[in-house]
Amino acid sequence: MEQTQKLSGKSKLSYALGAVGKDMVYMLSASYVLYYFQDLLGVSAIAMGTILLVARVFDAFNDPIMGVIVAKTRTRWGKFRPWLMIGTLTNAVVLFLMFAAPPKMDAAGLTAYAAVTYILWGVTYTMMDIPYWSMIPAFTQGGKERENLTTLARSCAGVGSAIVTIVTMIAVHALGSAGENARMVEILGFKWFSLIVAVLFVGFTILTCVNVKERSTTEMQTVSVGQMFKALVQNDQAMTVTVAIVLINSAIYITSNLVLYFFKYDFGGTGWFNSYTLFNTFGGGIQILSMMALYPLLRNVFKLPNIRIFYLCLIMAAAGYAVLLILAFTNMSNVLILFIPGFFIFAASGLLNILTTVFLANTVDYGELKNNRRDESVIFSMQTFVVKLASGLAAFIASLCLQFNKLSNAAVSEADKLVDFSLSVSAGAKAGLRMTMTVIPIIGLVAALFWFRKRFILTDEKVAEIAGKVKALHGQE
Repeated sequence: MEQTQKLSGKSKLSYALGAVGKDMVYMLSASYVLYYFQDLLGVSAIAMGTILLVARVFDAFNDPIMGVIVAKTRTRWGKFRPWLMIGTLTNAVVLFLMFAAPPKMDAAGLTAYAAVTYILWGVTYTMMDIPYWSMIPAFTQGGKERENLTTLARSCAGVGSAIVTIVTMIAVHALGSAGENARMVEILGFKWFSLIVAVLFVGFTILTCVNVKERSTTEMQTVSVGQMFKALVQNDQAMTVTVAIVLINSAIYITSNLVLYFFKYDFGGTGWFNSYTLFNTFGGGIQILSMMALYPLLRNVFKLPNIRIFYLCLIMAAAGYAVLLILAFTNMSNVLILFIPGFFIFAASGLLNILTTVFLANTVDYGELKNNRRDESVIFSMQTFVVKLASGLAAFIASLCLQFNKLSNAAVSEADKLVDFSLSVSAGAKAGLRMTMTVIPIIGLVAALFWFRKRFILTDEKVAEIAGKVKALHGQE
């Protein structure tokens, strides 16, 4: 069916709000489920790391299965919106249950509870995430409209992540104030905060489903894991970008998993969560600005090639981690000093999120010329796969750090609601935490830099040349 009607502002806003809601849920799970079960409920760090790694890898393999199910769906509401709504409702329920674990359950019971709820959370999140992104061609025209909507949705997803990153710990302590001690304050707080996020998630998705109509019968291509690896082997540039994504995301996710522990057990103070919130507020703002303002500035005003921006970001992030490591070994007491390394790390992270997506998209045309086959759906399914793999690897590495350094609230005896947890942690444990969250990311970023410089050939000029050849191949002017 030919699409002629332009997308309305209400439809764009509704779709964008859907991205805000789903990434609020994703960030709450990705950033706090390890902390919730390991630090507050006392589940073994190694057990939690294993659960998170296995669940994320399983979830990545589960994506193609969900893709097949969505592709075969035929209803009067379309193929995407029913699963978007079903996935959202079930995921919201599981999210609340995950953060409402009975705190008096024994260790084995809590471990099993964590495993079951987290795996179910991943399955139900996939159930709504796949149709959310896959439905774009069904209600947009190609070209600029589709590109602009995708950019808007990605940016709003970043906003959703930033909101949760910024407000979580302050909200948790406010909502859990009825708890009798510091640990119960946070346990109760996470329960009620997850409920609020779940309700917002459902509300935003309802707006998306009501105001975004599927206007075409676009066929959805489903991708198997075997197809992903085949495409990697046959497309050396996709392989180059994919390895870089794993290295970069693993580095950044290790820090995001451990920064909460850094503020609680190292930076310290009875109001450590206020410092943590202030740092994340600054960082979240910088990350959003880097995506929405800094990248267009570097690209359109200063006319910098994407590859040069990419290398600059890797160097910025590595330098930020190095400064953070140095500052961590000083007697710092003011969180504002951490804004210096935070600026470089968060700004680079936001830009790298855009750049890796752009680079991966560019490998589609390259692969078509090289292999006489256009693997667009394969390439973008691969991005989801490797991001989830990196998330699992980072969580496992973070859990090893927590286990070896014996960092756990469950090991701390507290009677009051405000406790300086840093006083109970040894200097060696603090040093181990600092090294894991800075040195390992630096190694990953430097490895990504050398890997990319050696193997990536898709410069802006090369991309333009390939695009011209692809147009000629399709008989377009």
